[in-house]
Amino acid sequence: MKRIPENKRLLSLIEMLKKEKKPFWKKIAQELSKPTRRRPAVNVSKIDRYVKENSLVVIPGKVLASGNLSKKVKVAAFSFSEAAKDIITKRGGETISIEDALKSDPEAKTSILLI
Repeated sequence: MKRIPENKRLLSLIEMLKKEKKPFWKKIAQELSKPTRRRPAVNVSKIDRYVKENSLVVIPGKVLASGNLSKKVKVAAFSFSEAAKDIITKRGGETISIEDALKSDPEAKTSILLI
């Protein structure tokens, strides 16, 4: 039996992303539609390893604080741990919601998906 998410913010975000024409945003909607335990949890160290300076990275899950960050990056995710937010902002980066990432880059030209 397939369960439907009850989080209203999550449901509206998924619907908004499904309406977009770019496959990038549809892939994020698909990832967010998965159960919570199957959504990616990405550590700050993985962001540091795979993302270039001043990039926008979109994570359809939660950002966790394990590791160090040596770059200034803008991170959009469904949720952040408080410690991860601190690490990103202390390095000069920015934490935003996926909705804000969609508004700032609707064509997905500069966004990177990290799962």
